[in-house]
Amino acid sequence: MSRKIFVNLPVKNLEASLGFFQSLGFSFNPQYSDSSASCMIVSDDIFVMLLNETRFQTFTPKPLCNAHTHTEMLLCLSCDSHKEVDEIVTKAVAAGGATYNDPQDHGFMYAHGFQDLDGHIWELVFMANPL
Repeated sequence: MSRKIFVNLPVKNLEASLGFFQSLGFSFNPQYSDSSASCMIVSDDIFVMLLNETRFQTFTPKPLCNAHTHTEMLLCLSCDSHKEVDEIVTKAVAAGGATYNDPQDHGFMYAHGFQDLDGHIWELVFMANPL
C-alpha cells in the first residue's frame, strides 16, 4: 500500500497564503477547500491543508506556537535539480517569504529553503542519488 501524507498547517491569512503558494506553482483541490481551509496539492501522495488559525485550533487542545519565533517542525520537499531548489527559493522570497539559512552543497546533496508567510520552514533538497 502506498501511503499518502496530509500535513496540516495553521495560517493567519488564508487568502494571502493561497496567493503565496500559488506563486510557487502549487495548485489546490476545491473539493477540500472552503473559507477556512484549503487543500494544497504537493504531489500525488502529499497534501498540505492550510487552515486559518481558528479552524486549526479545533483540531488540538494545545496552543499554537509562533513559527516566526519557535520551530514547530521542518518540512522538506525533494526537487529534481539544484536549479529547481534555487528557483523555488527565489520565487518564495519574491512572494513575501524569507530565507532562514544559506544554501548547503554537500556534493551528493544540495539544500536550501524558505520560511512561508507564517514562518513555517520549507526545506528543499536535490539528491544526486535519491533514497
